[in-house]
Amino acid sequence: MRKKLKLGILGGGGNSLIGVLHRVAAYMYEHYEIVGGAFHSKYESSLEFAKNNGLPTDRIYKNIDDLIAKEMALPETERMDVVSVVTPNFLHFDMVKKLLDNNFHVICEKPLTTTYQEAKILKKAIEGKHLVFAVTHTYTGYPMVREMRKLVESGRLGTIQKVDVQYYQGWINPIIHDVEKRKTTWHLDPEKSGKSSCLADIGVHAFNMIEFTTGLKVDKVLSDLNYLYDDNPMDIDGTVLLRFSKNVKGVLRSSQVATGEENGLSIKIYGDKAGMKWEQEDPNFLYLMEEDKPLQVLKPGHAYNSELSLNSVKLPPGHPEGIFDAMGNIYLGVAKAIKGEPYDSGEFPTLTDGVRGMNFIESAMESHSNGNIWVAIDNE
Repeated sequence: MRKKLKLGILGGGGNSLIGVLHRVAAYMYEHYEIVGGAFHSKYESSLEFAKNNGLPTDRIYKNIDDLIAKEMALPETERMDVVSVVTPNFLHFDMVKKLLDNNFHVICEKPLTTTYQEAKILKKAIEGKHLVFAVTHTYTGYPMVREMRKLVESGRLGTIQKVDVQYYQGWINPIIHDVEKRKTTWHLDPEKSGKSSCLADIGVHAFNMIEFTTGLKVDKVLSDLNYLYDDNPMDIDGTVLLRFSKNVKGVLRSSQVATGEENGLSIKIYGDKAGMKWEQEDPNFLYLMEEDKPLQVLKPGHAYNSELSLNSVKLPPGHPEGIFDAMGNIYLGVAKAIKGEPYDSGEFPTLTDGVRGMNFIESAMESHSNGNIWVAIDNE
């Protein structure tokens, strides 16, 4: 019988969308067993949540310090192998730093931290340690997003010359116009969300999607953000020009006040031989465009796809798979890495990706606040 990894979870209790996404993903390929955690800031609520969801109650902890102290007191073979951090942004750094200091593997929600400086501290903390660290940019788990990555790597598109990514949501529109309603979401609270709402919540997904699929690194950004009201300290919309090199440019558009939009993430990549486009709300279709050829529609599960893409599906062609499956693929990649099994570098975003995401957020905000100027992103 295959040994399962012991998984602890911090956050994600109650009716948390992210919480259920991570739990289902962890169970999907039967590599993990959830053995405990701290699902809520109140111990009693965590305990009740565990009972209601059929989870063990003997390893429900009050907080991160309680978890680490009691887990470290257990024999090494009984401790949690990996801990998922799915709390609001402002809690990430302290939790992750303590987990790394005590040699736990980590799966962390994005954004990695609330500041670039914190992210760099985490990067330093993991140096020299043989630890697996994943940042859950969930959309990289879709089979056809992974196929995009492999098509670019194979040279099918030729030299990349233009990238266009858009991530539009509308859920903050009913909230932003009322000062009292703004208080109902932590995303608009800089104490909990950090300096940014839109860029940190969804813009960073779009940024990661570009670098994941193209293999290119953004060199400079120029941004124009929208706060809509002077008394709102958080960006809720923004457009960012991207410069990869002298002759490779792009644009990133993100919004939380795009009225009527649901989860409109889309990406278009154009090379000198071909172009392709993909939309998250219709994730099983990848459109490949070549000069003087009919539009090609690529779908998951077919033999013409790459090994990475094919390994990311569980069902035969024509059976739709979605966001839970994408997250499950990331958890699968992490399990392989922890167990020392072979895996593709495209199976999960790493701490390095999380650090670059924070660098992007702060560079874009600096660009806007200094009069929409070009700001360089570190390429260490």
